[in-house]
Amino acid sequence: VSIGKNSIIYSNCNIQDCIIGSNCVIKSGSVIGGAGFGFDPRSKITINHIGNVLIGDNCHIGSNTTIDRAVFDSTIISKNSFIDNLVQIAHNVYIGDGAIIAAQTGIAGSTSIGNNVMIGGQAGISGHLNIGKNVQIAAKSGVTKNIKDNSIVAGFPAVDIKRWKISTIKLNKI
Repeated sequence: VSIGKNSIIYSNCNIQDCIIGSNCVIKSGSVIGGAGFGFDPRSKITINHIGNVLIGDNCHIGSNTTIDRAVFDSTIISKNSFIDNLVQIAHNVYIGDGAIIAAQTGIAGSTSIGNNVMIGGQAGISGHLNIGKNVQIAAKSGVTKNIKDNSIVAGFPAVDIKRWKISTIKLNKI
């Protein structure tokens, strides 16, 4: 583990196979660099995760958040990103600069999230997706498909928020 200047790590954290930038805050109970969830479905043999986690400068990681190390390369949290409490970030995930991720969000493995993305609480993002830059994902949304730059989505499955609002209004009239 390498920890940059002026970074603060609170009590009861478990950090391994990780490079943490400068001026970061990692709150109590976080687990960073643990092995990801991966196994061969037929044999149930666990896949070794020998990668690491890279956390850029000026990041804030909330209490009881988990960030799994990559299988071969790096799980990356880019600079100036703020991650709330109780967030799960799986192996091989890339999070761009300036992300804001609210509590109880889960991001499945090998998903790429662009710069300046905002994710509301209790959102779930499936694996192997590309979320564009400047995207906003409403709370409790379930993202199952790629999202283009500058989009705002809501619902399950997540769709354009205007479409989601119209559907919700029509459903409530029934």
